[in-house]
Amino acid sequence: MSHLPADDPVLGDAHSCDAIEHIIVPRAHDLGGFSVRRALPSAARQMVGPFIFFDQMGPAEFLIGNGIDVRPHPHIGLATVTYLFDGEIMHRDSLGTEMVIRPGELNLMSAGSGIVHSERTPGDERVRGPRLFGIQAWAALPKSHEERAPTFEHFDAARLPRISGEGKTVRLVMGQMFGQTSPAEFPHPTFYAEAVLAPGAVLPLDPDYDERAIFVVSGEIDIAGDIFGPGRLLIFRPGDRISVLAISQARLIVLGGEPMDGPRHIWWNFVSSSKDRIDAAKADWKAKRFAPVPGDMEEFIPLPDKP
Repeated sequence: MSHLPADDPVLGDAHSCDAIEHIIVPRAHDLGGFSVRRALPSAARQMVGPFIFFDQMGPAEFLIGNGIDVRPHPHIGLATVTYLFDGEIMHRDSLGTEMVIRPGELNLMSAGSGIVHSERTPGDERVRGPRLFGIQAWAALPKSHEERAPTFEHFDAARLPRISGEGKTVRLVMGQMFGQTSPAEFPHPTFYAEAVLAPGAVLPLDPDYDERAIFVVSGEIDIAGDIFGPGRLLIFRPGDRISVLAISQARLIVLGGEPMDGPRHIWWNFVSSSKDRIDAAKADWKAKRFAPVPGDMEEFIPLPDKP
């Protein structure tokens, strides 16, 4: 059995499990006073299924009166998938949506042809001394949906299927797993779930999709004799049935789907199959042609000189 320590910076080939194709160590990325750990995109892999962007937010604690303030900014060609373990975020967007997301819930915003949104710590949370811990992912939209009208959907925890037993609890956020189907619809075959495992519990990951990955949020897991700690995105080869054994209490995000219909261009907050379309979005944001965010119109993030 080989042990891969959590602080080992070089993991590309340091494993014996043939089913693992890549081990990605997230890199720190500053969002203006708040640091996240970004696993996708990476030099090793742009996407897993439709997922093209994967950030771990926190765990973080803020002083009373403080919190996150991600000012209004635009997106095209993707869906944001926001899921929290702790804390709260107020989401506002140019459709007029105003929604607080809490742990175990899903915010699914499809940017399509273009949307603007902001993400801030709610006022009542700031009074208590807020915390934040969660995942924000982007799922690239298939070419057939890149220019559709933007949409926003919120799913309470009670609406997301929960599978429990044998020391594990799985909340299905998107797609299909373990005979359950999430009510969150996405126009490409995909799956996304949170799994919490007690020590000794086993989570099977069947080869139902060609592209599959596990992100270790906390705890330690064993896969075919290799042990992995927190902050690792494990990307698997297609075709193998995976068994994940929890060495300690562990929290995982499992995600993937079928391969996307071609590569994507990424520039700042824009994703598209067309580089020209991204150039047009850059020009639109610079010229203030995107719709504003009701209730959050005093600030915005300017177009950067480089992403």
